[in-house]
Amino acid sequence: MQLIEGKPIGEKINQETKEKAENLKRHGVVPGLAVVLVGTDPASVSYVRSKDRVSQDLGFHSQKIELPEETSETDLLQIVKELNADSQIHGILVQSPLPKQIDESKVTLALDPAKDVDGFHPINVGKLAIGDPSGIVPCTPLGCQKLLLEVGANIVGSRVVILGRSMLVGKPLAFLLMAKGPGGDATVTVVHSRSRDLVEICSSAEILIAAMGQPGFVKKEHVREGAIVIDVGTTRVEDPTRKKGFRIAGDVDFDEVAPKTRAITPVPGGVGPMTIAMLMQNTLKACQQQTGLFV
Repeated sequence: MQLIEGKPIGEKINQETKEKAENLKRHGVVPGLAVVLVGTDPASVSYVRSKDRVSQDLGFHSQKIELPEETSETDLLQIVKELNADSQIHGILVQSPLPKQIDESKVTLALDPAKDVDGFHPINVGKLAIGDPSGIVPCTPLGCQKLLLEVGANIVGSRVVILGRSMLVGKPLAFLLMAKGPGGDATVTVVHSRSRDLVEICSSAEILIAAMGQPGFVKKEHVREGAIVIDVGTTRVEDPTRKKGFRIAGDVDFDEVAPKTRAITPVPGGVGPMTIAMLMQNTLKACQQQTGLFV
């Protein structure tokens, strides 16, 4: 059993991104990323801090905008409009979740699709669906695909089962793995809360990807002997034995499932580090496409 650790793979991708950013700088262009945080949700604050730090480490122009919890939808949309028009900013990320007075879908639609480095704008989703490489692909699905490629998974023709049909992971990942070309050409089945015969379907998979948000849901009977398992789940579970009073749990019962697998991601430390690395890669891609510099 191989442990698929995201941190060293993410660091390798970040180094490649940094080198490309340095090449752009020689031509007078600095990739710019703006991250907008509304409120003080602890997980969101931590994510934004990490994204800001990594973008600076890679030599990007980094702009962090922190707004109070009571910020109105109108005010946030105005900030997005200003960032859309800012030539120094090539990528914009508005951190989720947003306070209840703000409609997230309106914010997503307000983003310039060319600067939508989360890849959630309908234009980017549509480009992914039709196989247009100019689209920005959501970071977590892209990270999952990169992990599979790094461990030498034979994706072409493989039976892949994805647990979860969200627009954050399940649906875009299915598009990615079905697409023609490197990292694609898989036979993909997406299952969800209303699917029948889950054990039978999951246990047929050569590659099983869990993205349901249900801690410990995937047991050994769901997993085929020798399968590759990617666990996208990150749920806070109360744990009085931990200093913080909680632990981060994946959707896979790791101890039970791992012995059956060829390779498996841990939680934390698997998919998580890849998401930020893909965000930086997306920002670089957005910068290249907006400036026409592919050096």
